[in-house]
Amino acid sequence: MSTLREISDLFATAVESVGSAVVAVNARPRLASTGIHWRQGMIVTADHTVRTDEDITITRADGSTVPATLAGRDPRTDLAVLRVTNAGIPTVRLGDPAALRVGHLVIAVGHGPRASWGLVHALGGRWRTRRGGEVDQFLRPGLTLYPGFSGGPLVDGEGHVVGMNSSGVSRQLELTVPATTVSRIADELFEKGRVTRGFIGVGLHPVPLPESWRRMLTTAVEVGLMVMSVQPEGPAATAGVILGDVLVALDGTPLHDSDDVQRIVSSRRVGTTLVASILRAGSPTELRITVGERPSAKR
Repeated sequence: MSTLREISDLFATAVESVGSAVVAVNARPRLASTGIHWRQGMIVTADHTVRTDEDITITRADGSTVPATLAGRDPRTDLAVLRVTNAGIPTVRLGDPAALRVGHLVIAVGHGPRASWGLVHALGGRWRTRRGGEVDQFLRPGLTLYPGFSGGPLVDGEGHVVGMNSSGVSRQLELTVPATTVSRIADELFEKGRVTRGFIGVGLHPVPLPESWRRMLTTAVEVGLMVMSVQPEGPAATAGVILGDVLVALDGTPLHDSDDVQRIVSSRRVGTTLVASILRAGSPTELRITVGERPSAKR
């Protein structure tokens, strides 16, 4: 029994510690969401819970309320960042989500504070949200996110915040945006007010390459990506890409599916140039595509 009591006390201590850096975000009718004092003057919360751009307030754990302004939002990763002056509360201690294992105990903390606990249910690699945002790690906690918990922290066994919980990044699952992704996106939103993502403006579909086509290539690939659509006046169209072209490599990196293209393009700064290796009517050619800025996702 002493062991259970010790574990219980550790959980309660972790909730108290993290709860002091957790706030209620008043940015929608009736139900406040949860926010995290991520860095000094920066509150992170779930974008789908922020229904207004003005007259936003946060309520601290002691019940006092202070104004906040919207620094920026990224619907693709369901992140919104608020700016506060003299928040008067500590910031959270960040942990490493990559250190989590399936079966680890975790706690979801909501404003109040309130808490829910469970196990890490599933882990995975990089993935894309329902709106096309790239997340560093798939992280699904096996616990209940009660109403108002979205935007709140997921806490590991050491009391460190390993991510932000959200019911808005997937159509069916309640997931956690890992702390590495939150920090990357939140810092850009706090500094610039928006997230800049590269794109080239094509729709692609994988197709097997005939043996005669594969022999013409310098890289060993069996699948290419056929261009099914080209955005008018987009980067690919400007570079001369046409319907029916088969994309096999970008900057010398072989491509297996459209996620490879997204990964390469999103890692390049807007305005940089990619060398696209293409098969056109079975003949290899190269085009230079200047990476453009992806249009912002609509809320």
